[in-house]
Amino acid sequence: MKILKFGGKSLANGEGLSRVLEIIKNKADQNEKITVVLSARGKSTDELEEILEKASKNQYYKDQLEAFKEYQKATYDKVDFKEEFDTLDKLLEGVSLLGDYSKRIKDQVLSQGEVISAKLVTEALKAIGVNANFTDSRNLIVTDEQFGNALPLDALSRENVINHFKTFNGSTVNVVTGYIASNIKRETTTLGRNGSNYTASLLANYLDAEELQNFTHVDGIYTANPDLVADARKIEKLSFSEANELAYFGANILHAKTIIPLLEKNIPLRILNTFDEGNNGTLITSEASEKGIKSLSVLDRKALINFKGRGLLGKVGVDARIFRVLAHKDISVSIIAQGSSERGIGFVVDAERAKEAKEALELEFEADINNNDVSAIEVDEDVSVISIIGQDLSTFHQPFNALIKNQITPLLFNNAITGKNVSLVVRKKDLHRALNVVHGEIFEISKKVNIAIFGHGLVGGTLINQILESSGQIESKKKIKLNVFAVANSKKVLFSKNGIRQDWYEKLTTEGSSYTVKDVIQFANDHHLENLIAIDNTASTSFTDNYVTLIENGFDLISSNKIANTLGFDFYKKLRFVLEEHQKQYLYETNVGAGLPLIDTIKLLHLSGENITRIKGVFSGTLSYLFNTFSAENRSFSSVLREAIDKGFTEPDPREDLCGNDVGRKLLILARELDLSNEFEDINIHNLIPEKLRDGEVHNFLENLDQLDEVYEDLKKYQESGHVLRYIGDLWGDLSQEKGNLDVKLVSVAESSSLGQVKGSDSIFEIYTESYGDHPIVIQGAGAGAAVTARGVFGDILRLASKS
Repeated sequence: MKILKFGGKSLANGEGLSRVLEIIKNKADQNEKITVVLSARGKSTDELEEILEKASKNQYYKDQLEAFKEYQKATYDKVDFKEEFDTLDKLLEGVSLLGDYSKRIKDQVLSQGEVISAKLVTEALKAIGVNANFTDSRNLIVTDEQFGNALPLDALSRENVINHFKTFNGSTVNVVTGYIASNIKRETTTLGRNGSNYTASLLANYLDAEELQNFTHVDGIYTANPDLVADARKIEKLSFSEANELAYFGANILHAKTIIPLLEKNIPLRILNTFDEGNNGTLITSEASEKGIKSLSVLDRKALINFKGRGLLGKVGVDARIFRVLAHKDISVSIIAQGSSERGIGFVVDAERAKEAKEALELEFEADINNNDVSAIEVDEDVSVISIIGQDLSTFHQPFNALIKNQITPLLFNNAITGKNVSLVVRKKDLHRALNVVHGEIFEISKKVNIAIFGHGLVGGTLINQILESSGQIESKKKIKLNVFAVANSKKVLFSKNGIRQDWYEKLTTEGSSYTVKDVIQFANDHHLENLIAIDNTASTSFTDNYVTLIENGFDLISSNKIANTLGFDFYKKLRFVLEEHQKQYLYETNVGAGLPLIDTIKLLHLSGENITRIKGVFSGTLSYLFNTFSAENRSFSSVLREAIDKGFTEPDPREDLCGNDVGRKLLILARELDLSNEFEDINIHNLIPEKLRDGEVHNFLENLDQLDEVYEDLKKYQESGHVLRYIGDLWGDLSQEKGNLDVKLVSVAESSSLGQVKGSDSIFEIYTESYGDHPIVIQGAGAGAAVTARGVFGDILRLASKS
């Protein structure tokens, strides 16, 4: 004998019901000995509960009731449901008149869903030639009088089942109502939510079944709910003990009491997909599965009760009073956490019992509340419980840290005595994201990093293409999945939850929509995106106003835009404070030296206690090219400048390079990395543009470049022999004080020196420290260019993504 159990989604009108009938008929035609247990069809139980609530509040419910009846008759209108429909009419009419209902009445109302389901399937099977027999489980399963969550009386139930199957056996397919039973008085009871699985498990036990096959709408048991976690994996095999843990902690396709009857008789349970005949599902047996198997389960419809009372500190028996009064009301507590610094305890109960629990506690502690010994008894129904089955507490820091990084702070957590299961209480709004974060950590699936890129000019566009070209290799080697979900310019944004493709520019042009940064944040929240990074590849001062908002909403920051680090020192400090407060990071290696590892080196030296005494170097790739070429070749300064302009080395208005402000900003960034509080106004900048050419239109400046020649020819001519011109930034002085000296200037240096030997458009930096004395650390390389800068930003992305 095999027991086949079909869930509500499998029995819904349309493909589901057709597939159920096909599965049963195929097994019957192959002479398999089977018994079928059914849930109510579709969402019938929820609908009946809604109708019952409306009736109890004297709200109009009859249209919804008629819609319910029509749905039940829609597929096979020849089935006679008069008795069930009349029962519903009478019960609901009575509830409407009384304005209330008991648990006994609720069981009678909800039971009609299973009776209708089994009647319909029985008649439909007969119509296609299957010898089916409708079996009302209220005639088989006898329970106590605990309505809503009744417990079977094993001896009586077993006897009833065995006697029934002596009469209806052989080629007969018994179609049994799940979920419902009756007490000794023959009153209808129910076995609790998802109790149809329990009915099937009991029958399997009483009949010594070969296997229980549970048909659902999914391929088996997963490492997490695949509707919430796209990367969830199917578990091929589980042990009974593991399945029991999953059931207790809320796995939707198992009932908390399902496993025990199967375990007693060592009857395998197989979870199968009604809609995928070729899938083997998940097999649950007494054999231990692969060591370390884990799964995430969610307990919904829960409430967190916080009991606070500083005045009760040290008093004996408070916990006993709390749990005694809850036990008296038959209210089960699933998760408990207790504070020690002040008297406080938090615990989780079913949401529908939370109000009752609070009232009972307020009554019990009335005197303590009046004496201010109990300060609050609070109920929070905006919570969900995530249970990590098989999570060893010794490694729990990894998923916990990942949650904190994503700004999800568990309200409460505890672990099982075995140390192998951990439960977290989180806000419902955080549930989806929390599941994905934890799942990615404990199963070591590729870590998904969701990126919003602002600015897609030379650097931004190059960066996007680098990410798209390298993402496959990075995922394969580093287990990091880079997902660019937003690309924006100053006017439009393109969103793509699962990541942009090579046609991003065309789509942004044709499909992009106007936006604010809040729209990007809202998109990330709506789609529960985790591990968020915002990248600023603009040159915009106004965009830096969004940095704090992005940090506060869970984004780490990466920027090739130097402006934020060179604004007023008050903003600089505020930004660092917000970063620390929200435990986010801000990386900007490309702000100075493009892709060269300069800022990281300075940070490491400074944090290690090394006393940096001076930093100087050629900070601008444009000006490096300009003076390297001018010093080495017998050409006019204007001709070299025109060549740099023609090659695209300068800004469209070359005065932005020649004025020295860009070098000044870079030097200021390094000063602030040494905790100096300099402002931009403190920098002594040698402007390379003659005063009379500093203002006016750019075309006027370009037409008068020859006016630069005499000035720079004299500088070149009258310098010492063997020297060359270099435009440098120089941070010097007692750098242990509040401020340092910052100079940006044109200097003549020995051609044999490190600064004198730099070629082309390279940058070079000399870092002098107390330990290294007169021998500086030298960092040299390509200091400009879209590809180099984009690669530096890419490096910052991977640095952030790799952090645990």
